[in-house]
Amino acid sequence: MMAYVLRHNESFIIDRSDPNWDHIKSFKWWLLPHALAGACALILAPLQFSDRLRRRFTKMHRIVGRIYITGAFVLAPLGVYIQYLEERIGDPRSFTIATSVDAILLMSTTAFALFFILKRKIQQHRQWMTRSYAVALIFFEVRFISGVLGLDDSVGATETIIWICLAFSIPLADLVLQLQESRRSGAPAI
Repeated sequence: MMAYVLRHNESFIIDRSDPNWDHIKSFKWWLLPHALAGACALILAPLQFSDRLRRRFTKMHRIVGRIYITGAFVLAPLGVYIQYLEERIGDPRSFTIATSVDAILLMSTTAFALFFILKRKIQQHRQWMTRSYAVALIFFEVRFISGVLGLDDSVGATETIIWICLAFSIPLADLVLQLQESRRSGAPAI
C-alpha cells in the first residue's frame, strides 16, 4: 500500500516538472515538516510492533517511540492547517473537517498511548499505539482505495472514503488486538 501511494500519489516529490507542484506552491513549506513527520511515523511504527525487536533493542524501541509520538503531534495539526489552506484553491470545508477529525483521533490515541507508557501500563500502551497507528494509516488507505478504484478525481467519493476509513480505523485495530490476544491465550477469537 505504501509503495503504491508513493508512486501513484506522491511521485511529484521526485519530479520537479509534475503539475502538482503548482497545486502545492502556496503551502509547500508547511508540507515539508508535515511530510517528514508523517514519513517518520508511518515508516518507523511497524518496527514497534515486533516483540523480538522490542525485547532485543529496548533503547531503540523507546527512541523510535518518541519519534513516532513527536511525528504524530507535528503531522496532525500541520495536516489540518494545510487542508485549511487548500480551501483557498477549491477544496471543500468538509475536507478540513474530516482532516480535523483524523488529527484529533491521531493525537488523542497517541496521547493515551503516551499516558499509559508513562504509568508503566504496557498492555494498555500497546493497545493505544495499535489504535494510533491504525488512525495514522488512513493517509495511505484513502489514497490507495481512491487510486485502485479510479476515484482520485471524485471529491465526493474521496470524502466518503475518508469518513469510512475514519469510522473503521479504531474498530479494526481493536479486532486485530482481539485476534492477537486470542491467539496468545489459545481461546477462540471474539
